[in-house]
Amino acid sequence: METIKNKSQTNRAGQKIVSPDYLLFEAPRTKHFMTGSEVTKEAVKRASVDASVSYPITPQSEAAHLIGELWAEGYVGVYFRGENEFGVMSEVVGCSIAGGRTITTTSGPGTLRAFENFPMWAGTRAPMQLVLMARGVNSPLTIQPDNLEVGFLLDTGCMIWYAENVQELFDMILAGFVVAEQPDVHVPVITAVDGFFVSHTREAVYLPPDDIALPPYDPYKSPMPVIDNEIPPGRFLRDPFVMKSNYTSYATHASWQWEVRSAIERSRPYAKHYLKGLTEEFGDKDAEIVFVAAGTAAAQSKEAVRLLEAEEGIKAKVVKLKTIRPFPYKELEEAVKNAKYIFVPEFNVVGWLEREVRKALYKKSNAEIIGTPRVAGGMTMPKEAIVKEVLEFIRK
Repeated sequence: METIKNKSQTNRAGQKIVSPDYLLFEAPRTKHFMTGSEVTKEAVKRASVDASVSYPITPQSEAAHLIGELWAEGYVGVYFRGENEFGVMSEVVGCSIAGGRTITTTSGPGTLRAFENFPMWAGTRAPMQLVLMARGVNSPLTIQPDNLEVGFLLDTGCMIWYAENVQELFDMILAGFVVAEQPDVHVPVITAVDGFFVSHTREAVYLPPDDIALPPYDPYKSPMPVIDNEIPPGRFLRDPFVMKSNYTSYATHASWQWEVRSAIERSRPYAKHYLKGLTEEFGDKDAEIVFVAAGTAAAQSKEAVRLLEAEEGIKAKVVKLKTIRPFPYKELEEAVKNAKYIFVPEFNVVGWLEREVRKALYKKSNAEIIGTPRVAGGMTMPKEAIVKEVLEFIRK
């Protein structure tokens, strides 16, 4: 179906409302050459967004600025700059639980300063979106690419998707609203990309027309009461029932945290549809050497697969994870069933994805899992370096 009800239905900006499937899969697309920050603007332009709050921090500042331009152009309903990152993440959740489709962006130390809010977003079942342009958070200070902060976010109760390139970033932002707002899901979605490698790099991207847009958010389908003129603020945080030290409070807190995580699990079929699978494979399907990666580490691993075959005659493949929460357990298990070696390349020092892979494959794979190559603080991951580490390991 091209439209939801009829071809004359429009949003506040005068864009024609079309179904998510039409916008993401069926609408004609034209080729452009854009950075990740620019495609963030293009996605928001087509998303019928009600509100966005921003605060500058490298490398997401440009994306936040461009969303502000959309407000000036009439595509975003409310936009302002917060007093700091903590303030921003408090203000955007207010917009969301009051019934607005809401988006914001942050990076690195901004993520850490705002951190208390992310479990609160999930606990209040706010289906908002954070575009996370990951950067280093370690000392000495760096603004360079590093995704350590993603590891910190894993257990906040938010969905976490990871885009490899600008095309995936555009599509994931649009799909993120659709999935997060499903009544049986209704939790926040964090759409992550690697800062600079994606946010500031120009790539080819195919965009649908900008005179069509997603259907507006309907907050009255929420599993939680929307805050409006008839319903006072509070949602699930009402003090007498939840905050007191008694067994009812304990049970409420425990069951609600399970429910939030169950909601993430219920997002699987929707994410699988709109992302065209939770994982993606590249290379020889029966290879014994497998790279499991996300983001630009997956892109570099693909180049390493090409180099291994061209120069060493060794077949390998990449299993790219599009989602981290929910984690694609079944898809990963099936994808590595022939693996002898599983390499997990990452842009961080701690190896949070290696831990996730080990947990997912515990007693389900006989492959040796190797948490390498691992770079951080802004270092790149050349395909030659990946190949060198693979060869050194398998030829021991």
